[in-house]
Amino acid sequence: MYIPTYDDVEAAAARIAPHTHVTPVLTSSYFNTLTGADLHWKCENFQKAGAFKARGASNAVFGLSDEQAARGVATHSSGNHGLCLSYAAGRRGIPCTVVMPRTAPQAKKDAVRGYGGRVVECEPSTSSREAVFAQVVAETGAEFVHPYNDPRVIAGQATCSRELLAQVPGLNAVIAPIGGGGMISGTCLTLSNIAPGVKIYAGEPEMADDAARSFRAGHIIADDAPETVADGLKVPLKDLTWHFVQRHVTDILTVSEEEIVEAMKLVWKRMKIIIEPSCAVPVAAVLKNPSVFKGLKVGIIITGGNVDLDKLPWMQG
Repeated sequence: MYIPTYDDVEAAAARIAPHTHVTPVLTSSYFNTLTGADLHWKCENFQKAGAFKARGASNAVFGLSDEQAARGVATHSSGNHGLCLSYAAGRRGIPCTVVMPRTAPQAKKDAVRGYGGRVVECEPSTSSREAVFAQVVAETGAEFVHPYNDPRVIAGQATCSRELLAQVPGLNAVIAPIGGGGMISGTCLTLSNIAPGVKIYAGEPEMADDAARSFRAGHIIADDAPETVADGLKVPLKDLTWHFVQRHVTDILTVSEEEIVEAMKLVWKRMKIIIEPSCAVPVAAVLKNPSVFKGLKVGIIITGGNVDLDKLPWMQG
């Protein structure tokens, strides 16, 4: 297992610069008053393809040799990694196939196709996803770019917190959502190397809390098909992301479905930005745990804004 280094992060930053945005950092006096913390929102919802995963996908795609690239790329994804890989593959002019749960948001399936990718549907479980994917790779010979358990992807995601540190000096803590752990691993990789005093927190849905349970148990616990409104956080940790989580994360804070939806709605209402349920999770975690963050300068990584506008969570039922 290759563990990416900070040199890989620097190389990734240079490689992806023509294909990604340096995203803005916003502040909100309303949320600062509400939490007692000085919050700095790293808005990856304004990233290319609407999510931070454009970073890791672009690093993987543009790091391929011409021979590898000619066979195309493939992945399995509930949405954002798939559409970001399709975006990056389109920029390089190579084919991309994405295995997606049939229950994935229609907006994300449409985006994959819009960027020129091909969608192959599977059942909404890790076992079905991996079985269908194995078939796709056997048929195409495409290069597998894992959504998070891939050193190229983690090095790309690490460029987000690298930017955040340059934009906001003096942070005490950073919080991001955790599912498979790609963003958190990238955050760990950057902060442990260039700002080791900054604490790293993760937010996770109570309904998909396998990372929190793994963190407490000291080994990976994987759920096959958890149900949560935070569709990007349904996947389990893997060996590479666990390497970073167990070494560098201070705590994993869990939140209920209701808390996620309320946080998402509050951000839409007060900050006028579209965020998806997965990145409402760390916001909800800060709101739920004010004693942890009070008086601190905190970076919140807002991971994406790809929402199915016809199925907003507060419209359900």
